[in-house]
Amino acid sequence: MPRNRQILLDNRPHGEASTTNFRLVTEDTPPLRDGQVLVRHHYLSLDPYMRMRMNDAKSYAAPQKLGEVMIGGTVGEVVESRNEKFKPGDKVVGMGGWQEFGVYDAGQPGALRKVDTTHVPLSHYLGAVGMPGVTAWYGLVKIIDPKPGQTIVVSAASGAVGSTVGVLAKARGCRAVGVAGGADKCRYVTHDLGFDAAVDYKQHQDAASLSRALKDACPDGVDGYFENVGGMVMDAVMLRMNAFARIALCGMISGYDGKPIPMSYPQLLLTNRMTVEGFIVSEHMDVWPEALKELGQLVAGGKLRPRESIARGLESAPEAFLGMLRGRNFGKQLVQLV
Repeated sequence: MPRNRQILLDNRPHGEASTTNFRLVTEDTPPLRDGQVLVRHHYLSLDPYMRMRMNDAKSYAAPQKLGEVMIGGTVGEVVESRNEKFKPGDKVVGMGGWQEFGVYDAGQPGALRKVDTTHVPLSHYLGAVGMPGVTAWYGLVKIIDPKPGQTIVVSAASGAVGSTVGVLAKARGCRAVGVAGGADKCRYVTHDLGFDAAVDYKQHQDAASLSRALKDACPDGVDGYFENVGGMVMDAVMLRMNAFARIALCGMISGYDGKPIPMSYPQLLLTNRMTVEGFIVSEHMDVWPEALKELGQLVAGGKLRPRESIARGLESAPEAFLGMLRGRNFGKQLVQLV
């Protein structure tokens, strides 16, 4: 069995996370038992939710345990199998964590899933045709429930979730407006993804200024908002919301270091009779087949062209993770392991 490099959560952050919270180790991979599968991971997914799991605090999921491999989605190739449903060479997706190899109890529901790389690149099963894509699909389709002609705004619009929200909204006949950081990201949102408009939040010092820019991008107001950021961006969008607008709360990355996220205009929730719903996509596994089918078709057909930021080598994961939390990535943040 191969030697396996792993990154563990060594200690919990106080305030901002740092590379000193992680530890790189090498261990022997245990021999397979009946029903198990050994996978060589090709890509590791880095996602904002991991920052919340690093804290020892009440949340929707248990904290990441100290001294254990950091949680994370992976795609790779089966190299050895003692499970009749998997054979060497199969391409698979699972939650293998921050390590080069994973041993999976493949008989457990949802532990490991085969994927077809004929028309969809393997790495996209960690992004647009994976958990981030289904997150976008659920928040838009099931919570915002857009109608043709309505205006949908999404924050972090160039990221793995935000980019997919816009493409799905356009496919439903909506006006899609993105909020992103920097001219290059805004250009990608409009030119490559087909959003109707993009607003660069970095050009604005406060919510009032950003809201004025959103007014030009959303002349008929905002009917649905997919929230990934919180803080000033959310305040600015709320100033443009129409009556009976709907907000899907996916993430609030501006508060992942434990800082409070004040809301400047909570009275607008009442004035405009808004619906606000937070969600965790893993609690809605029943919709994954439908969502993945549409997402796969969009990618295979070239209508959804995901962008990726790829760090190379397991040792690069901590720095890449911290950079993603600070907005340094462009598109889905991955670590290439082979």
